Amino acid sequence: MRVKTAALLVLSATALNAHAGECGKVTIADMNWNSATVIANIDRFILEHGYGCDAELIPGDTMPTGTSMIEKGQPDVAPELWSNSLKDALDKGVADKRLRYAGKSLVDGGEEGFWVPAFLVEKYPEMATIEGVKKHAQMFEHPEDPDMSAFYSCPAGWNCQISAGNLFKALELDKSGFTIVDPGSSAGLSGAIAKANERKEAWFGYYWAPTAVLGKYEMVKVDFGSGVDENEFVNCTTQSECAEPKATMYPPSPVHTITTEEFATRAPDAYDYFSKRGFTNADMNRLLAWMEDNQADGEEAMFHFLEDYPQIWQAWVSPEVANKVKQAL
Repeated sequence: MRVKTAALLVLSATALNAHAGECGKVTIADMNWNSATVIANIDRFILEHGYGCDAELIPGDTMPTGTSMIEKGQPDVAPELWSNSLKDALDKGVADKRLRYAGKSLVDGGEEGFWVPAFLVEKYPEMATIEGVKKHAQMFEHPEDPDMSAFYSCPAGWNCQISAGNLFKALELDKSGFTIVDPGSSAGLSGAIAKANERKEAWFGYYWAPTAVLGKYEMVKVDFGSGVDENEFVNCTTQSECAEPKATMYPPSPVHTITTEEFATRAPDAYDYFSKRGFTNADMNRLLAWMEDNQADGEEAMFHFLEDYPQIWQAWVSPEVANKVKQAL
């Protein structure tokens, strides 16, 4: 009887090791912006403790990570890849059976637009539209010219400076007295939004999500009344040589989790996790705001998220995996 029991224990241990071995070593790209680094840390912890993977974070960035995954098969996972920036290369990698689109890391997509503070819209509901903003143009004080109204654009040198400038022209904001203000940097732009909200002053300009600022302050995306014209956006709005831009809302930017084909085949259970794991912009905005307020790094934000938001992450995994992760916490 003891021999039989011992044999069963050995078989059970062997089966467990084989299951862990299916996943093996997994390399995860740790990108150099906050939303990506917190997602990478969450993935590492869940893969390690929930799926028995030997998970490791390695430095990453959009272009070099995507290229390395296609050409070298490493890293195994890019948790947050803004896929439009190298869509043709990624699609070819999928066609060549080197890569897979596992799922959307930001389920709403990256969000861009022209925004005003919510307290303004509460007082003047028409400010939720571009015509309402134009009507109240005199409220948006220019920091240097009292005779003009301020539209805060994307910092100089960023790609979004082109689209914001073309839409400023298409919406004929200059005819309502607006002029473009260059905030100088990302910090300058977010600082202007924070200052306006703290002082309850009018503010109008370009911004994007997910970001800490939109997690801290309630902002309303202004409706241009145009809908989304993706063809216009791709072929004119985003092009510096666009001569006659037309109004269009910003289409969502797809933000995917990409894995290698080899990883997806080797570790189907872990791959299935990536197909279900995704954040809304509202949830990510809150998480980024917490990181900024607490000067937290990706690992600290990971613990905060797993401990405080089980209702979100437990929907991505089986009850068995969830229990393993909770025990590890």
